[in-house]
Amino acid sequence: MASEMKIDHREKAYSLLQADAEKILRLIKVQMDNLTMPQCPLYEEVLDTQMFGLSREIDFAIRLGLVDEVDGKQLIDSLEQELSALHEASTNQ
Repeated sequence: MASEMKIDHREKAYSLLQADAEKILRLIKVQMDNLTMPQCPLYEEVLDTQMFGLSREIDFAIRLGLVDEVDGKQLIDSLEQELSALHEASTNQ
């Protein structure tokens, strides 16, 4: 029973981190589509702040043993790749 709860908490933690990563991606998409260009300091400030916050969340979950370090790194790397592709697409327009 205790191992089932641990697995459930791990799945819930990773799911919440994924949702936060998706929220950052949506926020940046909206900002790029409607508000500013990627070279704008506001865009960079929002992106830096959001990515820093997510990395701290992931670090905390790793220290609690709720998320594997490799999975946490992969989540950040995946988001960074998506954001990079989004940035590249917007500058090529």
